[in-house]
Amino acid sequence: MAFSEETIQQLNKKFEGAQPSEIITWAIDNAERPVLTTNFRPYEVNILHAVSQVKGDIPVIWCDTGYNTPNTYKHAEDLIQRLKLNIDLYVPRQTSAHRDVVMGIPQVDDPRHAEFTEQVKLEPFRRAMAVHKPDVWFTNLRKGQTALRDSLNVLSLGKDGVLKVSPFYHWGDAELDAYLAEHDLPNEHKYFDPTKVLENRECGLHTQ
Repeated sequence: MAFSEETIQQLNKKFEGAQPSEIITWAIDNAERPVLTTNFRPYEVNILHAVSQVKGDIPVIWCDTGYNTPNTYKHAEDLIQRLKLNIDLYVPRQTSAHRDVVMGIPQVDDPRHAEFTEQVKLEPFRRAMAVHKPDVWFTNLRKGQTALRDSLNVLSLGKDGVLKVSPFYHWGDAELDAYLAEHDLPNEHKYFDPTKVLENRECGLHTQ
């Protein structure tokens, strides 16, 4: 599946105000190799639930940095079982215990932070994408999260031509909370991403 920028702009206008289920169904119908990525951060359950309701066997790529909180790991295990997720786990080539000895978690202004991010997130992600070779990538990007994400939309093209689909792009926290209540789903708020630290920072994943 290949779309021009003009076609994507037209589709984004069409999907203004559309329900996530409508967007997801359209994307699945037009995909050959769709994937969904997750890190089980706050509100990830929304897209995990919504996409799995349309395509229960979609590969769910989890690039686990090895630095998640105990609460996040418990949350992940609960959702994997509850939603019967088809998880494909990718982890760094070096254990967190080894890295803690030689590098630790560098501060964001430390020159080593870029290498840390490469090791724990970007390299496993590229490895996953090389294996799956997706044409459609479901993400939970939302407007208002970062400057980069504000420049995107429900549909956007990655550098490699993969179509990124963000069904909840225009939703705020209140709408997401209402979705969780409607479907009796748990959220996770004790999440920590050592590659971002601050909510308004990009780790580089969505510039790949």
